[in-house]
Amino acid sequence: MPWRGVDDPYRIWLSEIMLQQTQVATVIPYYQRFVERFPTVDELAAADEDEVLALWQGLGYYSRARNLQRAAKLIASEHGGEFPREASCARTPCRGVGPYTTGAVLSIAYGVRLPAVDGNTERVLARVMGIEDSRAALRSARFMPSRRRRCRDSRPGVQPGRHGAGLNALLTHLPML
Repeated sequence: MPWRGVDDPYRIWLSEIMLQQTQVATVIPYYQRFVERFPTVDELAAADEDEVLALWQGLGYYSRARNLQRAAKLIASEHGGEFPREASCARTPCRGVGPYTTGAVLSIAYGVRLPAVDGNTERVLARVMGIEDSRAALRSARFMPSRRRRCRDSRPGVQPGRHGAGLNALLTHLPML
């Protein structure tokens, strides 16, 4: 995967947005074309929306591309083109960036001690930790944050620390085992 081993927050963020509800094999060529044309947040921010959407064509969920460019414009104008280093700042300007994406970008790019627990990982951890919930509760938008918190907080002594990116990568790949 071309975004592995990269510590550029823009490229990590781009890959995470592209990977939302899209398979890795599908994303790779889109990601490569996108970073070739828009190698920085500033270049994405300055781009014509039609060009951004044309490069996104085939990935679907075009609101992701629009939100990505909207957030790039805010990052360029309010953060000097640098993805914010604090979780609250990273989420604020970026529609479509929730706790998982924030954790992934900040831990990989900046080594911030922040978990990246996506829905699949959350379900596996809930099973491993014996957190039982009804199917209706699992689908409830209100329930998910408390469940995520329980999964995150019931890892005593496990802090991402200086190996946060590695721990988050392990957690993300856990459901594939």
